[in-house]
Amino acid sequence: MEWTDITIQTDIKFAETVENITSLISGNGIYIEDYSDLEQQVLEMAHIDLIEQDLLDKDRSIVIVHMYLSEEQEVVQVVELLKERFLQNEIEYTLSCTGVKQEDWENGWKAYYHPLDIGNRLAICPSWETYDTDRIVMKLDPGMAFGTGTHQTTSLCLTALDRIIKGGERVLDIGTGSGILAIGSLLLGASTADGVDIDAMCVRTAGENASINKVSENFNVKIGDLSDQATGQYDIVIANIVANAIIMLSENVPALLKQDGVYITSGIIDTREHDVVKAIEGTGLVITDINRDNGWVCIEARHKKVG
Repeated sequence: MEWTDITIQTDIKFAETVENITSLISGNGIYIEDYSDLEQQVLEMAHIDLIEQDLLDKDRSIVIVHMYLSEEQEVVQVVELLKERFLQNEIEYTLSCTGVKQEDWENGWKAYYHPLDIGNRLAICPSWETYDTDRIVMKLDPGMAFGTGTHQTTSLCLTALDRIIKGGERVLDIGTGSGILAIGSLLLGASTADGVDIDAMCVRTAGENASINKVSENFNVKIGDLSDQATGQYDIVIANIVANAIIMLSENVPALLKQDGVYITSGIIDTREHDVVKAIEGTGLVITDINRDNGWVCIEARHKKVG
């Protein structure tokens, strides 16, 4: 299959806004080239300070975001929508489109994806690698779906789940992507998990990852949105998406939460923290914890019994 790579280059001051806009619009995969803190990233991920010269020579003042569209998707419509959103946010950018073969996308990023410890109990390992550890290991092949554990928003959510899950919980993962949060919940001890995503490719990838981790029997993943796919009440509801989407869906969450159930949200840049907190508190939920990492925010709230 041939994919279209929509490449957006922008000044680093617009990076977070561009990343959030493309994440919201894309139904497949996003690859971000950001070399502004290259040395620190390499040190944290690989614990070495030896970096190839071609990487050191990269322009640190710009960020390049690649959005991948399949043959079935309308490239022209997506490009026009991107331009409209960028104009609304007064973003300076350049945009180009090129073709890329599926095997190039699927395999090219694997060199940068390695085992990762999360919280106190969990480790994430690529499906093609082995990892000798006493932790609970989640095997993951993200493919074209968002969610590898390396992004701060995902690791913040997993760390919260690692702390909160005691065993036997029912979990809802809104915008499940690769299924990483739902599958992680099951491996940590949740009894069942429902994953919902509007993109069929994400649903397929999440199902495949559930099979790899032998939790398929307890993982129900569906294509659709919150309104027509979530049923009953849950001990934990997770939404790792973007601030605007969280604000819009939060009013529906209390009805989905059991008493003292936990609502975990992330994908929120720090400049939108107040807006999301206000929206969640407006539903009657009580904010119980806020954790931050490198400009990203994870908010936890509980469905407290009134009176």
